[in-house]
Amino acid sequence: MGIDEIFIMMYIEEIREYLPHRYPFLLVDRVTELTMGESIVAYKNISINEPFFDGHFPGFAVMPGVLIVEAMAQAAGILGFKTMDKKPSDGSMYLFVGSDKVRFKRQVVPGDQLTLEARILSEKRGIWKFECKATVNGELAAKATILCADRERPS
Repeated sequence: MGIDEIFIMMYIEEIREYLPHRYPFLLVDRVTELTMGESIVAYKNISINEPFFDGHFPGFAVMPGVLIVEAMAQAAGILGFKTMDKKPSDGSMYLFVGSDKVRFKRQVVPGDQLTLEARILSEKRGIWKFECKATVNGELAAKATILCADRERPS
């Protein structure tokens, strides 16, 4: 498998192999494109059934910004794991360790499909830096630079 190999479509069963998150915190529904060592495009379908909408905000449901950032980080995590050819079951943890230049441009509401994109900027000593953005129908909802660290999972 070459580093520039492109994968089309990762369904939820395979996504769950690369992310340790589970309901209600798994925020990637499908990967539509992944280029090893480069970039990923994924999405999250936003449903009124999400548990956070009960309190954010009653009568005016808006996806919390921190969860949009988390969704971008999860997409970046899939890209990192696939690029390293590792999985959480191999004893690896891919931790969200920082974000910079976070900006929110549009509210994300029930019925939206949040497209998540991440591109690798750099990797040094297990610290990965990604340029990420989240869009709805091509309109920018959020963007951030996200840092993740590859670490051994404690036993």
